[in-house]
Amino acid sequence: MSKRRPLVAANWKMNGTLSSIRPLLASICKGIAEGVKAEIAICPPYVYLGEVARLLEQAGIALGAQNLARHDAGAYTGEVAAAMLKDYQCRYVIVGHSERRTLYGETDAVVADKFVQATKNGLTPILCIGEYLEEREAGETENVLARQLDAVIEKAGIAAFDKAVIAYEPVWAIGTGKTATPGQAEEAHAFIRLRLARHDDKIADQLRILYGGSVKAANAEELFNMADIDGGLIGGASLQADEFLAICRAA
Repeated sequence: MSKRRPLVAANWKMNGTLSSIRPLLASICKGIAEGVKAEIAICPPYVYLGEVARLLEQAGIALGAQNLARHDAGAYTGEVAAAMLKDYQCRYVIVGHSERRTLYGETDAVVADKFVQATKNGLTPILCIGEYLEEREAGETENVLARQLDAVIEKAGIAAFDKAVIAYEPVWAIGTGKTATPGQAEEAHAFIRLRLARHDDKIADQLRILYGGSVKAANAEELFNMADIDGGLIGGASLQADEFLAICRAA
């Protein structure tokens, strides 16, 4: 049995209104209080961080953000700095999500800068890495994962991973309804852990690696039973209380 405490992080993406998130969080908090052993985090859109922080105050659920700036402060209209997230009691921040890489052109170097900003300011980055379908079909999965990981290790140093989380998210399985088989996911997770172990065995062993890619109540238990899968980064399913709670219980 793994000694790593499972983590289930909800990524709401650009979804929700005040009138929808209040009952959603009330249901999630009630369900978690009834007995979930995994650590739970909620990553809402920026504008709801204050309200979600207030609603989670006594719930034992961590708050996270979906992104952060690569700079400390300054003339960067529309950006949000790590220190600002800390002001709202954020514990986690998602870094390098495939949608940020694909839709907003975030390079490996930009992702590495954001990872450094997070750790420097006492936030725990959830570093997302993963391959496109054509890369998997070309047998390039491990090369892609190695490249994305190495860019961060070179910039931040392996010691920074002592206070980090990795999320393996095959891009072809995000929001598509497709899911990597438990075997495919485990293979990628094991590779990531081995890649880190080349630098530091202890850090590699204790690091939590989440799976993100159309996790649902129906497939969560089978995925989480894999030796190197330590929880999930949950997108669409985290917007439905019953579905999300079933995933949390599976972890």
